[in-house]
Amino acid sequence: MIGVALAVALGGAVGSVLRFLSASWVAAQWPRHFYLGTFTVNIIGCLLIGLLSGLFLLRSDLPIELRSGLIIGLLGGFTTFSSFSLELFKLFENGRTYEALAYLLCSVLGGVAAVWAGISLARLYQ
Repeated sequence: MIGVALAVALGGAVGSVLRFLSASWVAAQWPRHFYLGTFTVNIIGCLLIGLLSGLFLLRSDLPIELRSGLIIGLLGGFTTFSSFSLELFKLFENGRTYEALAYLLCSVLGGVAAVWAGISLARLYQ
């Protein structure tokens, strides 16, 4: 159990730093659209969680430390649903209703589509 907890902690640290770097880079490129950094990491994270989940279904022999470290730790630290919720609230609060609705729809539908794509990619290896 300690090994799994350490793998999750290490993965979470790496994922959080990757989220910070990715979101900062995107925000620097498009400052008015501050939410695009979170959107980008959420879509990438959803794709990766789908892909890894699909691959781990095929390879249940892989160590639980590896699977937990990547799914719970790395991708849990990388994706940012709570940040997404706060940014969505701010868009609505600032009267940017159409932009907020587009962000909501694209994030949710894009995330589900990315998970589907990741699992579909993993199934190609069956």
